[in-house]
Amino acid sequence: MKRLLLWLGGAAIALFAAIQFVPSAHTNPPVEFDAEWDSPRTRDLFYRACADCHSHETKWPWYSKVAPVSWLVANHVREGRRDMNVSVPDEVDVTEAVAQIRDGRMPPADYRLMHPEARLDEAEKADLSSGLKKTF
Repeated sequence: MKRLLLWLGGAAIALFAAIQFVPSAHTNPPVEFDAEWDSPRTRDLFYRACADCHSHETKWPWYSKVAPVSWLVANHVREGRRDMNVSVPDEVDVTEAVAQIRDGRMPPADYRLMHPEARLDEAEKADLSSGLKKTF
């Protein structure tokens, strides 16, 4: 039994090491559009809670470079940019963004877990929603 556990542990370590060579896209393309925010507060709230996935100004933390977490983070960013991207003109759906902020779906729970600064209280959600409507 001890031999089997050692073999399985070694195999797990080898697999973990091997998957580090599977690439994940960590890009920040050029910003094509710089929004004229309605207020500094809206901009601050957006960059605190949304910009990592919804702009080309993603901050890639250390854990985003370690597989398999790197794949999940890259996928979140890819999907976030696809759904709403303030760095590209005409790629902002404010109605859907506001609905998701109001319903607590944005920012997602796993993001809030790793980024406590992204946890918005009700007043901040209201200010961000209102500011996004005014900005876009």
